[in-house]
Amino acid sequence: MKRLLTIQDISCFGKCSLTAALPVISAMGVETIVLPTAVLSTHTGSGFSGFTFRDLTDDIEGITAHWKRLGLTFNTIYTGYLGSLEQVSIIRKLIADFRTEDTLVVVDPVMGDGGRMYSGFDSKFVTAMKSLCADADVILPNATEAALLLGQNYRNDLTADEIQSMLMRLTALGCGTAIMTGASTDKAHNGAMAYVARTGEFVTASCENISGSFHSTGDIFSSVLSGGMTLGMDMQTALDLAAEFTHDCIKATLPIREEHWYAVRFEPCLGMLAERCRKYIDV
Repeated sequence: MKRLLTIQDISCFGKCSLTAALPVISAMGVETIVLPTAVLSTHTGSGFSGFTFRDLTDDIEGITAHWKRLGLTFNTIYTGYLGSLEQVSIIRKLIADFRTEDTLVVVDPVMGDGGRMYSGFDSKFVTAMKSLCADADVILPNATEAALLLGQNYRNDLTADEIQSMLMRLTALGCGTAIMTGASTDKAHNGAMAYVARTGEFVTASCENISGSFHSTGDIFSSVLSGGMTLGMDMQTALDLAAEFTHDCIKATLPIREEHWYAVRFEPCLGMLAERCRKYIDV
């Protein structure tokens, strides 16, 4: 059975980060190990205020030291939200300690969205995240994070040629594949574009755009993509599955959107996801 370690925060309410990654990747038939970086009462998106936050940096090295003594190994290491420069440094060491020639490292460089950097981050954090991206096989920035990593201004009207140029420059950071989420050149569709440096290939996946902002979709997309690649899917298959599942989750949320504004409803879609992955699971 394939085993994936995901490193990000726990938002106790709000179905994002680890509380999205754990059920979604597990439904795909991948054993999912978690390393929480912080515990929050809710996610920090719009609609919530006064949330609690407990940093878990001091616990990470003790947890990973125990894993080393147990001889644990991981097919994939997938990182999400990291809250400090110290955490980035610790996770880079973790990757070096646990990586083998067969380990897939996926980095979602969570730093911002909608053209804005998240509060608490600065240029030093961006520099540190570049170093983490250099350690990765695959990175998954959105358009805001891609602009931050490349030191350019954010735009929401990128052409296909501009997206391709950015992806090629992102792989120059040191990663083998760069995927820009939310990469669409027309308002009727949404999806992602990938550039695989080894082959020089661009891969795209898109679905019908549903207007509005939906929390947790980025985490869900990254989780499905990471799980799919762990199972051995090629880039096109994994990218299509991630885009389609995320789209299905948004559609499942629409009938109850008013009371379920804080995240998408992924639970009704997990059965389909499991079925799509069944033929890839080791028996």
